[in-house]
Amino acid sequence: MTGSPPHGGPPSGLAAVSTALLAMSRRLEVRDVLRTIVVSARELLDAEYAALGVPDDHGGFAQFVVDGISAEQWRRIGPLPRQHGILAAMLHEGGPERLADVRKDPRFEGWPAAHPEMSDFLGMPVRDGDETLGALFLANKRGPRGFTDEDQELLSLLAQHAAIALTNAHLYERSRELTIAEERSRLAHELHDAVSQKLFSLRLTAQAAATLVDRDPARAKDELQQVAALAAEAADELRAAVTELRPAALDEDGLVATLRTHAHVLDRAHTAHVTFTCDGVRALPATQEEALLRVAQEALHNALRHSDGDRVEVTLARTPAGGAVLKVLDNGKGFDPRTVRRAGRHLGLVSMRDRASGVGGRLTVHSEPGRGTTIEMEVPGG
Repeated sequence: MTGSPPHGGPPSGLAAVSTALLAMSRRLEVRDVLRTIVVSARELLDAEYAALGVPDDHGGFAQFVVDGISAEQWRRIGPLPRQHGILAAMLHEGGPERLADVRKDPRFEGWPAAHPEMSDFLGMPVRDGDETLGALFLANKRGPRGFTDEDQELLSLLAQHAAIALTNAHLYERSRELTIAEERSRLAHELHDAVSQKLFSLRLTAQAAATLVDRDPARAKDELQQVAALAAEAADELRAAVTELRPAALDEDGLVATLRTHAHVLDRAHTAHVTFTCDGVRALPATQEEALLRVAQEALHNALRHSDGDRVEVTLARTPAGGAVLKVLDNGKGFDPRTVRRAGRHLGLVSMRDRASGVGGRLTVHSEPGRGTTIEMEVPGG
């Protein structure tokens, strides 16, 4: 693309632009859109490195996607950058930045020691009207000339379409959230209309039985039998509602595929990196699979909301006895296990232990302040 305007270049250049724009428009998840934008920009402008940062409301980045840097390099670089220097200029001043050597710019600051060496630089805000959705950065143009006017024009075109793709992705995710909220509301109404009414009748009948115990034991016995019947009906109603909450994917795809999908979705939705690995586990009894899934969901929720870590690992492995062991490990702030009784309610540990014991398994918690947390659940073989 160097030296040729994007609208007057060779067909191969136009085809590359068209391919990139189509790829962006076909993605529905925000994380996928961000990744496609970054990869497309680096390839189209023939740069060594590319990144796209989405700002949060606290001076940092909610998401920061890179291309051209290996996973090991990214790990050594450390935490996500803050909004400072050149990054802040594009987010807050709203204009493009093209520099022959970014290291000589007075705003160049705060780059980690493990960060790759960068020289020529091209940055472009991604804007939707007056709102800055993010900033797109390219560095180290391959070739002797550095980034050109044509490169800047092409990146501007890409950023305009990136804004459309990101807006559509945000709308899609919002509509999905609303659908989930509507489904939760529907289930709440069903629980209220069915189970709550049964429980109200059960309470009244129990009160009546209590007043009859001394003066009419026979009628009290009848009332207590009615209490038992109402309790059974309430349990059936509750069981039906809970069964509806059981993920359909668990029945259709099994535990391994469901956990893998769940981890993938959370990885896209959160800044922490969520991974899932499985070693030798195939189908398990339905009750064990549901208990393992629920414990994994609860542990993941805790790790992503409370640990402040940037990595969560979920593993599922077969035990020598033919059972399975689930581990959810985070590298967050951890806590003192001696306070586990006090933390138990907040972290849902009581519920997780109940689920484990309900299928003949056991749940253990390994944690230490500053050293992360591991939730481990083991179920026996059949």
